[in-house]
Amino acid sequence: MARKAGSADLPLHGGHVPRWLADRMTRLGAVMSEAIVHHYGRDELLRRLAHPFWFQSFGAVMGMDWHSSGITTSVIGALKRGLTPLSRELGIHVCGGRGRHSRQTPQELIAIGERVGFDGSALAQASRLVAKVDSAAIQDGFDLYLHGFIVTDDGRWAVVQQGMNDARRQARRYHWLSEDLKSFVDEPHTGIDGVGQGRIVNLTDRRAEASRRAQIDVLGTLGPDGVARRFVALSEREVEPSPQPLLPHLVMPEHHDVRSKDVVLRRLHGSLAAAADRGPEDFPDLLLTPGVGPRTVEALAMVAEVVHGAPCRFTDPARFSFAHGGKDRHPFPVPVRVYDETIRVLKSAVQKAKLGQQDELFALKRLDDQARSLESVAGGPGFDALVEGERKKSHSYGGRSVFGDEPPPSGSRPQGTDVR
Repeated sequence: MARKAGSADLPLHGGHVPRWLADRMTRLGAVMSEAIVHHYGRDELLRRLAHPFWFQSFGAVMGMDWHSSGITTSVIGALKRGLTPLSRELGIHVCGGRGRHSRQTPQELIAIGERVGFDGSALAQASRLVAKVDSAAIQDGFDLYLHGFIVTDDGRWAVVQQGMNDARRQARRYHWLSEDLKSFVDEPHTGIDGVGQGRIVNLTDRRAEASRRAQIDVLGTLGPDGVARRFVALSEREVEPSPQPLLPHLVMPEHHDVRSKDVVLRRLHGSLAAAADRGPEDFPDLLLTPGVGPRTVEALAMVAEVVHGAPCRFTDPARFSFAHGGKDRHPFPVPVRVYDETIRVLKSAVQKAKLGQQDELFALKRLDDQARSLESVAGGPGFDALVEGERKKSHSYGGRSVFGDEPPPSGSRPQGTDVR
């Protein structure tokens, strides 16, 4: 996976994650992480978390708002709650979080290091440096408020942290990965997510190496007062900085509803076709469940892609909201019964795989393989028809949102948005 994974625009929204969804995100996030570790190992989970596109898709498949900055807080929180009880088994630990929890990260790392044997003090220093680089060495107008540090028993780690510009209602997410990291100050990021702000001060760019050395020399030669005098003189001159290199850029739009332009429809059709093709053969017992069987296989197909898909598959995170909807009814209410069945099937597959029974877990991988093979030929309803169909059936799937339980189609409900 490339060290520079790109950037994304993340609008800030108000709102909250209801307890009924947070609990399910905890369980689904944990079991999906278990599946990734089982298939690909702990280092691969770190690589995924350090990939901005994948991270956004991961949050969307869990029923969180598909486009907003709230995904960062919710996913880190869900992983910390879900993986902490599994930390001895998986050898993965999630530290930090939002606000005061972020400031506790060094102490958490030291405590874990004493328990499992890595150098917690060194990692605590790494945590402080990562936060300092993104708050001081990169001056882009965003104040850090979240710091998540994910570390394995052998001391490898990934960091996901986020800053906000409240005046502009925008957020920026930063991704770090210890793999191949040679310097904290020379292009260390795997990716930076956030809204473009024009020119910024980025002292981690390798082209700034001379500037970093010069700053130390100038401070030693001139002292603070001399630096201040030079700054006043320079501020009277207009200096044209060199342009920043462009990274792959994921744009998360301000509109909260999912629109056809946000989804690669052929990929969605491929997932739906794979569910119809593989479902009866691989999940016969599930399909005997009244009302939710076939729909759950469709959700599983998208979960399987997040577990197994290549980085290029995640350029349209909105598509993964079709697995379990969104808490604010975008693109449709969360189908709670489907969500619970997804967790049950995936948890069963992972538990049996631990005992050497791989059939169910590999059935999920076949769903992903089939989806890729079918997407070039599969057809189906248009985007708006798919969304409308899900909303009409929402009540039968236990549809739920921050507005409450979804009524039958003949009922009426206010159309508001409580968004994050």
